[in-house]
Amino acid sequence: MTAIVERGQVSLPTSWFGVVSLAIGSFALVTSEFLPVGLLPAIATSLGITTGQAGLMVTMPGLVAAASAPLTIAFAGGMDRKKLLISLLILLLASNILAATATGVTQLLFGGFLLGLAVGSFWTIAGSLGPRLRSGAEGVRANAVILSGISFGTVAGVPAGALIGDMFDWRVSFWTGAVLSVVAVVSVAALLPLLPSQNKRGIAGFPLVLSKPKARIGLLAVLAIFLAQFASYTFITPFLNERSGVTGPLLSSVLLANGVAGFFGNMLGGWIAGKQVNAAVIGASSLIGGSAVLLLFFGSNHCAAIMLVVAWGLGFGMLPIGMQSLLQSAAGDSLEDMQALFVTVGQIAIGAGALVGGLIVDHAGLSGAMLFSGIGAAITIALMLLPAATSKTFAG
Repeated sequence: MTAIVERGQVSLPTSWFGVVSLAIGSFALVTSEFLPVGLLPAIATSLGITTGQAGLMVTMPGLVAAASAPLTIAFAGGMDRKKLLISLLILLLASNILAATATGVTQLLFGGFLLGLAVGSFWTIAGSLGPRLRSGAEGVRANAVILSGISFGTVAGVPAGALIGDMFDWRVSFWTGAVLSVVAVVSVAALLPLLPSQNKRGIAGFPLVLSKPKARIGLLAVLAIFLAQFASYTFITPFLNERSGVTGPLLSSVLLANGVAGFFGNMLGGWIAGKQVNAAVIGASSLIGGSAVLLLFFGSNHCAAIMLVVAWGLGFGMLPIGMQSLLQSAAGDSLEDMQALFVTVGQIAIGAGALVGGLIVDHAGLSGAMLFSGIGAAITIALMLLPAATSKTFAG
């Protein structure tokens, strides 16, 4: 399909197809990122390595993604964004093929390295394109569509990888990821119009973004709420096992329900962010922190624990679109610069959250991690209520 470009804007019918192609790409990325989680024991046994070494397949992409986001801005230069995204999805394809054919830990890690490059760079570019493809409040809805791929991938990635691995072989899971990568490449190539680079500053634009009080507050909020989320949710399984007595198939069903709720949270967050962006972040933070704290009091009750975990999923589903919309409302014309900072801070917070949560659990128990989540959420809400954070918010 040929895109029609008028006055610098992609024609509306074509741009929605382009938005959907980015959602397909985000689905392929996140599904591939989560595939190894349910396969680590099988991978370790097959390759004769330790489970910890296999676990580096999960750690490596996050670390590389945090670094690749600003490097994308530095080195992508004037490259057309469509061509850049296709290149990144080809890297995703290569990473899945490397994993599927791995004979040792070195090849696995190189595949994880390529996956991290694809993840960090893809989100830096694709995450900033919603307002460019659809103007005004429709830009927020376009972002929600793009981010819906995260929700689908989060829900599908772990169970799909485990199921395919159980039915066939763990390598088949990565071949499936390779097929998804091909679908994503074809979709973006066919549906996304050419998008010449509008970023003329490179990394020199970062100081300009950081000079804005609302941007600094938003990035602090990203750090606080992602630390809160991953310091606590990382340990939700042992909490449900020990405090709620939720184990086995029931546990799997509860975690799946959490993921499904996240998908609906993405849509809800997009709708709220289109009306009042700070409210979306406050709502997401309240659900995340409130659910964690309430589990301390009601977690011993099966039904209450399940309802709270589902509410938690709804809140976390709202978070990316709410936070992204908040940051974009502060970015002005520096959308890619802001998105790169968002990806970097978010990835660092995810990794640090799991580490901080582990230290808290070791010294204060599982309850300490849940309490930490409540404190982090409260800090995020307080940041959202500062005068600088409420200025010039995006409204539909």
